[in-house]
Amino acid sequence: MRGPLLLAVLLLLAASAPAAGAPREVPPGWLGTVVDGPLTGPSAGSFAGEWDLMAARGVESVRVAVFWDEAQPLARIEDVPSEAAGRFRDENGVPTDFSRTDAVVAAAAARGMSVLPVVQRTPAWAARRPGDPASPPADPATFAAFAGALVRRYGPGGSFWSERPELPQIPVRDWQVWNEPNLPGFWSAQPFARSYVRLLRSARAAIRATDPGARVILAGLPNYSWRALRAIYRAGGRGAFDAVALHPFTGPPRFVMKLIRLARAEMRRNGDARLPVWVTELSWPASAGQRPRPGGFEVTDAGQAQRLGEALRRLRDARVRLRIERVYWYTWLSTERGPGAFDWAGLRRVRGGRAATTPALRVFARWARRLQGCAKAPGDARRCR
Repeated sequence: MRGPLLLAVLLLLAASAPAAGAPREVPPGWLGTVVDGPLTGPSAGSFAGEWDLMAARGVESVRVAVFWDEAQPLARIEDVPSEAAGRFRDENGVPTDFSRTDAVVAAAAARGMSVLPVVQRTPAWAARRPGDPASPPADPATFAAFAGALVRRYGPGGSFWSERPELPQIPVRDWQVWNEPNLPGFWSAQPFARSYVRLLRSARAAIRATDPGARVILAGLPNYSWRALRAIYRAGGRGAFDAVALHPFTGPPRFVMKLIRLARAEMRRNGDARLPVWVTELSWPASAGQRPRPGGFEVTDAGQAQRLGEALRRLRDARVRLRIERVYWYTWLSTERGPGAFDWAGLRRVRGGRAATTPALRVFARWARRLQGCAKAPGDARRCR
């Protein structure tokens, strides 16, 4: 009787034990989201619980805008009003407010997520065209100085980490320089390539001087992205970045892959075949029927979920062949209001003051479990539950 009894006990134990995680299909950090809007604005405290949910649903990395004009609104320490002095640090004579970025980096680190900052938007005192919110800086060195200050704050051994010893140390090693400069709404000096490449080279030198192991990510390029990339190469951009970034907003997911292949062709022609591609914004806003003037790529909630799932499958299948190193969905949390299609882009959306889950989030979470080999513990992007 000992044999059958022992076998029965072993079978019972096997049935009650947690299932082992499947092998990962992608490297850590491959799948992430953008965080903006309600998660980074004045109401961020009301949505603090979203960060734990992000980790539980498989977000391993986040991309966040770092607005230069908000961090350094004034040119000189002497210009800071006495009542605001506590907000600013002296960064080589320029008053700097890190508080907004501190909050995002802290929230991400506490949950084991890496951060990709996208540094953009010129303050009036540094702008080529003061009063123009899309103006590039008059002197790229002023932007480079700010980039260097960010690396000293959040890079390896940065002041943020020494001030927050209770947090897991996940220093920022990747820095995205600007957002969509091929669009006049983000870079008003068009054609953009020559002036953008000057900024990129200056920023790269400052970033690498502080952290030689840091990587500089090209600004995300939307629309005719391969043509914009070609212009960057023709302006002397080769060697100024460590990854090409794309924003392939389009119709069917198969066109996302076509845009990546077109960018890859430009990279091969310019000797950059070995560099990775990052998709730093992937989205289909579920704003169909919500806006008076549709932009041509809006879908329903069901369509958003379907296209997200198909896109992740295609990106996963082509990951090694096309060297796709990161994918960020735009965006985690949005507010369903206003004229913009992307107000309906969130995996979670604010309705009547409360955040609601969309069908696309359920698809995202299922794919995250498959790609990462397990479901994540609440509040910890690194640990399987």
